[in-house]
Amino acid sequence: MSAEVTLTLTDTLFERAQLWAQHSGRPVDEFLTEAIELSLSPLGDAPKPVESWTDDEVRSGCKSQMDDADDERLSELLEKQRESQLTETDATGLRRLMFVYQEGLLRKAMATREAVRRGLREPFAS
Repeated sequence: MSAEVTLTLTDTLFERAQLWAQHSGRPVDEFLTEAIELSLSPLGDAPKPVESWTDDEVRSGCKSQMDDADDERLSELLEKQRESQLTETDATGLRRLMFVYQEGLLRKAMATREAVRRGLREPFAS
């Protein structure tokens, strides 16, 4: 099964994709599809809905943190960014790690909300 999606790319990004597609001898849409697939692969499968998590999974989600190695690398890349020393490879790594970080925060927030809903923890004081 597949779905058709319309994306708006900057001219620069589209030109880069076209060049890479030409080098690989494939149409640009196939190249971009593979690039998106490869960029999402490290993230693993999309999580199941938080409402279907067990109580233990919810508790664990409330305590989850970024992997130590990824956290250290993220800090290094952010420092390089502050010093304007990011290479293109570094910038790609930074975007990937920021996505992982943001996804982790979202999962933690969802788990916390679910824990409060189930009575597994008290709500935060306002």
